[in-house]
Amino acid sequence: MKYCAGQLKYLIAIKELKEKGGRIRCVSISEHLGVSRPSVSKMLRCLVESGLVREDFCTSVELTEKGEEVINEIYSGYAEVYFFFKRILRLSTEEAREQAQLFVTQFPKLTTERLSEVVRKSINKKNTV
Repeated sequence: MKYCAGQLKYLIAIKELKEKGGRIRCVSISEHLGVSRPSVSKMLRCLVESGLVREDFCTSVELTEKGEEVINEIYSGYAEVYFFFKRILRLSTEEAREQAQLFVTQFPKLTTERLSEVVRKSINKKNTV
């Protein structure tokens, strides 16, 4: 199933917040993305309907097994694209995050994979020199 850019943006945010540790709440997603809490609630209901987020998200937001699979599939590409924007193009952290999210949600998967490959080769070259 194909997911919209908004859904992927929220899944990436949930993944990033999860990596920081602690409980993920609507307000933390709101602050992380710079959107209103009602917008977060609306998108989380959409993610529940898609089977990506557990239904009881009022106290804590948790991905379902399907949600974990979807985010893991796109996140490695996202991380490498983020690295490209942050380290190679030297964008600010916020700009790199926004651009990487746009890239992985708007460009075809093959394009993301190709850029990821270029980034990996670039990193490997630096490490061997």
